[in-house]
Amino acid sequence: MSGGVQKRDSCGKEAVPVPGGSGPDGSVVYAEGLWDHVTMDVQELGFKAGDAIEVIDATNKEWWWGRIIDSEGWFPASFVRQLSTHLEESQCGDEDGADLSLLLGPGLPCKEQMRANVINEIMITERDYIKHLKDICEGYIKQCRKRTDMFTEEQIRTIYGNIEEIYRFQRKFLKSLEKEFNKEQPHLSEIGCCFLEHQTEFQIYSEYCNNHPNACNQLSKLMKVNKYVYFFEACRLLQKMIDISLDGFLLTPVQKICKYPLQLAELLKYTNPQHRDYKDVEAALNAMKNVASMINERKRRLENIDKIAQWQSSIEDWEGEDVLVRSSELIFSGEITKLSQPQTKSQQRMFFLFDHQMVYCKKDILRRDILYYKGRMNMDLMEVTDLEDGKEKDFNITVKNALKLCARSGNEVHLLCTKKPEQKQRWLRAFADERKRVQNDCETGLINMEKQKSKGATTKNKNPWKEKQQGGTQADHGAERQSDGNR
Repeated sequence: MSGGVQKRDSCGKEAVPVPGGSGPDGSVVYAEGLWDHVTMDVQELGFKAGDAIEVIDATNKEWWWGRIIDSEGWFPASFVRQLSTHLEESQCGDEDGADLSLLLGPGLPCKEQMRANVINEIMITERDYIKHLKDICEGYIKQCRKRTDMFTEEQIRTIYGNIEEIYRFQRKFLKSLEKEFNKEQPHLSEIGCCFLEHQTEFQIYSEYCNNHPNACNQLSKLMKVNKYVYFFEACRLLQKMIDISLDGFLLTPVQKICKYPLQLAELLKYTNPQHRDYKDVEAALNAMKNVASMINERKRRLENIDKIAQWQSSIEDWEGEDVLVRSSELIFSGEITKLSQPQTKSQQRMFFLFDHQMVYCKKDILRRDILYYKGRMNMDLMEVTDLEDGKEKDFNITVKNALKLCARSGNEVHLLCTKKPEQKQRWLRAFADERKRVQNDCETGLINMEKQKSKGATTKNKNPWKEKQQGGTQADHGAERQSDGNR
């Protein structure tokens, strides 16, 4: 290893060369990656979990300078576990090894010491994270609010999302951890309950993660103007933050919520089943996995909202409330022959099954890609029945590949017939999926996000393709629409 490296200090200034890292016996110090570190800056060192990193400088407790082969750069100390070159992981089974004490310290079996290490790491990273959030709130947001000539409140909200709310919550969560942390014997700490107690509050990260792409877009636009580049750099220097761009700092909450399941999995790995904290840690791991899964699901739903709004904007003669008022997911769609009481005239319709409702439309005779709104069904009030082939008593006709939708009030009955039996089975599964989706949303609290839905709904009238086609289609379909009064 070379004698040193030209690096920057925590304020981003050039520092003098520092000697290579070494252990108590003069050996080269290495760190093992606990999690993947995706680089956000040219000065950062990227690595994957399990990679060995040569530690060149560790004077900054939050960010270390290291080397992998011929690449050097900053990396977060919280993402690694310090090792020594001559200490093999297999030696963890040898509690009496002289080298083992260099890493684990005397007096504790390996598994308990490793648990203590993970607990200590969780506490350190939480404290560092609180400082990180404080720096963003006080170093950037506070300064942005002073410059009303440069930022509107809406811009600030777009860039920083609800990070101030996250900061308040994380301070409360850290107090909970500190209360359960055993400073004298960290391996005896029982912190699983803290995650369980606050598991629903972690869902505030959903809003932040959903907004993050908008934040990146807004920042990208502002950073094309020099005065904003200088302003954000001045904020960073004033707060004495490390040399990383603002978008890098704003990525940290996204990384943090994804890191919790990894930390808890590591903690569970080194927790004996007999430990008083074992069941809580196991439950906490599942809870935080569910939180991460919930955030991903909400993000996916939000992406669907724009698609649904654009779909509705392409439908001619739309009536009633927007789909997004009650629904956020298209579950299934297809063409079915429909019969409805009191008339039993068969009609070919395109059906679109959303959560809570099903919309049906009629295809244009000449332009098959144009659809006309014909009606909808409230699936919360409907019961679906699989019909056997043969005589159907309510409609007094012979049916094949049919199913029936009846309103529980009894005043609405629809008969749907598919061309093939496998199509009917697919629709039956889709109706079952719709009910499961609605029930699951109620149980998990994943209810439609009104703010985002409203935003999505406003785009439905801004379809240039529809406006372009409007003039050429209305006259062609006027007479045909008038003759089709029965929906």
